[in-house]
Amino acid sequence: MKRFPLILILCLSTFIAQAQQSDYPADYAKAPRFRTLFCYDPSAESAHVEFDKQALRFFHKLSYGEGYLYDICTTLDSISEEKLMTYDLIVMLNALPSRASRAKFEHYMENGGGWIGFHASAFNNEQTNWPWFNQFLGCGPFYCNNWPPQAALVECDTNTHPVTRNLPHEFVIPASEYYQWNPSPRLSTHVEVLVSLSPRNYPLGIKDIVRHGDFPLVWTNTRYRMIYLNMGHGDECFSDATQNLLFTNAFSWMSGCQNKKQ
Repeated sequence: MKRFPLILILCLSTFIAQAQQSDYPADYAKAPRFRTLFCYDPSAESAHVEFDKQALRFFHKLSYGEGYLYDICTTLDSISEEKLMTYDLIVMLNALPSRASRAKFEHYMENGGGWIGFHASAFNNEQTNWPWFNQFLGCGPFYCNNWPPQAALVECDTNTHPVTRNLPHEFVIPASEYYQWNPSPRLSTHVEVLVSLSPRNYPLGIKDIVRHGDFPLVWTNTRYRMIYLNMGHGDECFSDATQNLLFTNAFSWMSGCQNKKQ
């Protein structure tokens, strides 16, 4: 029987392996993991802190096996502008930058930084008096909310965006307090609304009742690398698999290579 030279066998094996690899479904990243900074306010109201602590546990699980690297802080005040720029993504859990940190946060976002905001991290009214932040969110100030927190029916405004394309068109989200904004972010030409409260919920609330109006809950302002999710009040927000998928999708989309700051 004719014997093939060893070098020929090795070359053939390499060729077959490369051919098989081209069809391999997984992509094992070799580049350094992206870096995320989580920020929360431990002095906030207890229902917000409950969400924040659960969120930190939820996102910690996504870091298993160096899925990504992260730090946690309770204020941006002690973080220099240079240090802030080393993070690919800031996740604000019911927290706003203080007045002392506004300038460096604006610089971070205007220069390609990434932001995920939950619930009160977008609470902005005449008292906070931060016009740039309204521009960043793509909407007017806080307008009203339901009370007490309750589950609600929501609708996906699009099934083509990476954050919503594997979600059902309609689903019920766990109990939370929902903020309405005026003017609505939907009126901005730069905003893409992804998830909205269904008008079939109206009247919404028992003590504080929202009876009508446009009610986006999740959106992105395409002028920035950002996404806002209105959920984040209380200890039920991570009790539903569909909403957890929404949170994971948002995090994955914002941390993807194509979205990293240049």
